[in-house]
Amino acid sequence: MKFALLAALSVLPLSGAAYPVTDPVLTKNPLYRAGPLQDSTCAEQEIRPRNRADARAYIDAVITCLERTWQQHLTAAGLPFKPVNVKYLAKFPRKWCDMEIGEGDSQSWYCGKTSTIAVQLGNEWLNEPGDLWLFSNTATMYAMHVQQLVGIGAAYDAAPYRNKAELSEQIRRYSLQNDCLAGAFMKSVWPLPGRTDDDWDYLLSLFQGDEAGRPREWGKASTIKAWTKRGFAQADPGACNTWTAPPSKIG
Repeated sequence: MKFALLAALSVLPLSGAAYPVTDPVLTKNPLYRAGPLQDSTCAEQEIRPRNRADARAYIDAVITCLERTWQQHLTAAGLPFKPVNVKYLAKFPRKWCDMEIGEGDSQSWYCGKTSTIAVQLGNEWLNEPGDLWLFSNTATMYAMHVQQLVGIGAAYDAAPYRNKAELSEQIRRYSLQNDCLAGAFMKSVWPLPGRTDDDWDYLLSLFQGDEAGRPREWGKASTIKAWTKRGFAQADPGACNTWTAPPSKIG
């Protein structure tokens, strides 16, 4: 997978010449024409600080909402669907699903080969779990599953690149798309019971520096925020076609 090459990109700039993507699976995917996600409800489970069992139950409940929404949406559009697998790890191994895994206290990754979201819950995410971070992170991981189901994941992995700068741009296009798809899902279940726009604004404020929990090569915090807001504004995967966006929008 291309994410396994992230370490080699750490010194690359995040903007520059455009590298047009021409694969129609990426640029003209039927997902973009399927319309907005259907409005639905999704109740959050209570999470006590530093309680892994609570956090797992919370994530499992969010996955249930995601499965319901995306199954309805994809099958209505004649697109394939299958449930995701969820696995909780005490600690990620150094290599997982052909990817180099860092030493983060809390992290999650998606493996397209096994349709698995794996989650390591540490104190970083559990000390103060009352914000929307776990909800948003789970939606983002699930968005990678959606990309895999509709062929975007495989097309992205197979896309040729001429140099490291072009590879870096492809990684950002893929990653920012799942941010946007996560935002679209969150809009479809918004407002969550007991939440206000202040909670949404606070979540967006977390997309900065190390708190974003994302390698720098996946895009600037401001760009991650912009694509998340774009998806949230419309609840429509059609707003998430990062593959045809100009490079100024995916830096």
